[in-house]
Amino acid sequence: MRRRADIAESATEVRGGVVFSTPKSHQARSVPIPRFLVDALAVQVAGKGPGEFTFPSPRGQVLRVRNWRRGWFDPAAKAIGLDGLHPHELRHTAASLAIASGADTKVVQQMLGHKSAVMTMDSYGHLYGDRSDEVADALDVAARAADVYPLYNDAAVVDLDSARGSARGQ
Repeated sequence: MRRRADIAESATEVRGGVVFSTPKSHQARSVPIPRFLVDALAVQVAGKGPGEFTFPSPRGQVLRVRNWRRGWFDPAAKAIGLDGLHPHELRHTAASLAIASGADTKVVQQMLGHKSAVMTMDSYGHLYGDRSDEVADALDVAARAADVYPLYNDAAVVDLDSARGSARGQ
């Protein structure tokens, strides 16, 4: 209910078995969960203990990727017209939506488990639009609100060209 998924361990299939290890970048992370998923996830985890899988196999074991793809994911993707969708594309979609909603690079880095913000920017930097005008406007609002430049206000603007000319003896 705190709207976070704690990613502390990964499960990888190796030669027919499952190997549990640390997640990407070898560090646990907390991933934000949007409100629209909270109720469905609450039903999914109801009555489960801390060591139980959120999405287990029908026998309560770790859900194998191949079985999950064949039994649930691929048919669901096909049903909505996205036949051939790869689960990893959902990760890219989540990153893209986070960026589009205004998430800063550091938040996206932590969400994806990237080791550095450079890695995040190398992968998703093209999605961050040129927001230079927004930054300039925000600096303007902040400077006015903080009253850091008392000589600058709407009634009296320092004419820098005139000031420069006076300084040169013109």
